[in-house]
Amino acid sequence: MESQQPGDQEAAMEIQQSSSRRGGWVTFPFIAATLSGLMLCGWGWVANLIVYLIQEFNVKSIDATQISNVINGSTNLLPIVAAILIDSFFGSFYVISVSSCSSVLGTVLLTLTASITSLRPPTCKQGSSVCRAPTRVQIGLLYVGIALAVIGIGGTRFALASMGANQFDRPKDVGVFFNWYFFILYTTFVISATVIVYIQDSISWGLGFGLCVAASTIGLAIFLLGKRFYRHEKPQGSPYTSLARVLAAAIRKKNLPLSTESGDYYYGNDGASQNMVSTPTQSFRFLNHAALKSEGDIQTNGSIANPWRLCTVQQVEDLKALVRIFPLWSSSIFLSIPIAILGSMTVLQALTMDRHLGSHFKIPVGSFGVVVLISTSIFISILDRFLIPAWQKLTGQSPTLLQLIGVGHVFNVLSMVTSALVESRRLKIARGSHLEPGSVVPMLSLWLFPQLVLVGIGEAFQFPGQVALYYQEFPLLLRSTSTASVSLIMGIAFYTSTALVDLIRHVTEWLPNNINDGRLDNVYWTLVVVGSLNFGYFIVCSILYRPRNIEEKAVDSVGSGNEER
Repeated sequence: MESQQPGDQEAAMEIQQSSSRRGGWVTFPFIAATLSGLMLCGWGWVANLIVYLIQEFNVKSIDATQISNVINGSTNLLPIVAAILIDSFFGSFYVISVSSCSSVLGTVLLTLTASITSLRPPTCKQGSSVCRAPTRVQIGLLYVGIALAVIGIGGTRFALASMGANQFDRPKDVGVFFNWYFFILYTTFVISATVIVYIQDSISWGLGFGLCVAASTIGLAIFLLGKRFYRHEKPQGSPYTSLARVLAAAIRKKNLPLSTESGDYYYGNDGASQNMVSTPTQSFRFLNHAALKSEGDIQTNGSIANPWRLCTVQQVEDLKALVRIFPLWSSSIFLSIPIAILGSMTVLQALTMDRHLGSHFKIPVGSFGVVVLISTSIFISILDRFLIPAWQKLTGQSPTLLQLIGVGHVFNVLSMVTSALVESRRLKIARGSHLEPGSVVPMLSLWLFPQLVLVGIGEAFQFPGQVALYYQEFPLLLRSTSTASVSLIMGIAFYTSTALVDLIRHVTEWLPNNINDGRLDNVYWTLVVVGSLNFGYFIVCSILYRPRNIEEKAVDSVGSGNEER
């Protein structure tokens, strides 16, 4: 049975000691209602933002997708900032409360821009070249509202997950809570991207945003009502500080010769970890200097005199674990870039296509993202119930996390190939029909579904695999960061996709304001090449990667004074 690391044991003891009489399932209705309200609000304005910018603020189509990518990037980066603020300074309740207030204020401003005519430019006919741009006051008010609403999403989405999990002591209860958390998260997205988006498109933007205000206000009120029932965790200090100390201590002691004797390294005041690890691992040996004892490093009571000069072996190994997994983590960024670009460009494609289902219903553009979510949910069930058991029967073993992520890479490339082929057909029909600017291409928007379904299938393989891999390989003190690291990947991917689209616009003529005059299919073929190269990079990283538990077992087997093979 695999032994737990001493640093992990200490962190686990601190978590157990934080238990109190408050918490438990009595808090679940408050947290669930809060999550429902805030996510209905958040998804409700994000899902249809590109259409709002184009139709109500006369923003050019490609510019609108770029703005949307920056916003999506921010909503995925802010959870990391929120996690640091929660762990180091304020705790969950304060950060969630302030972020929820920001959500309310932001959506109120968005509602005002949609409801008051003077707060937005005159309506412009789609395809017209003489549209009036918004004034500085109009665009400034819009951006302030969006910024506040972004803080509302980024500061609550993952913070509610960690706060909710902290209300329970038994792992079984925590697992049940997370099942409900993801169920609520996905359900609210489907409702927002269908019902609220339909109201915005077919009835009124003001009413649609107003529903977002109501949802976030109710969510905030219910969250505050549950305050006396919550278990409030005290900030424990940032785990990133200890990682920075390792690097600083290693640099300070870079000239000292490394030792092969376990007694020359510092394992903590109680020395408990010396029973678990004989010497620091030999990978990234430079960092071992941080745990090497020298004169004046340790006080008479056994504590560290200067934590920026001496660290424990466990702290050194924690930093090594992050360095070791970084190449795999970076490959996931390039995996997500095509998905980010496809999501925004699909909106522009759908705006030019026939979205009617029958003679009376027209699919809202902001609802196309639901196809990805539904296909992901369905295929996760197929994967768990049929494909993985079948693989186990055929091979006698379960597929590894890296294998699952690799299959996700393949489906990602296939989705880009499909997107390129569909766009080539759309352009051929558009140019053959000699359409005027703003006219609808005589091609059903249902042709966009296959590429979205393939993206969803790919996410069913790679998204759970990534979460499980990072949770397994990150140190215990960084477990909250490990789950949020997937959000960080998406944030960086959205920002990088924005830069990539800007580069394509400056170097080529593939992305004009009217995509019927461009070559969006070439953009997709470029992403096929990028995705294929990234898949090769992922394979190399997977072959070279040495999991944390294997590294530790190797050290235990060779004993003191021997280097790893």
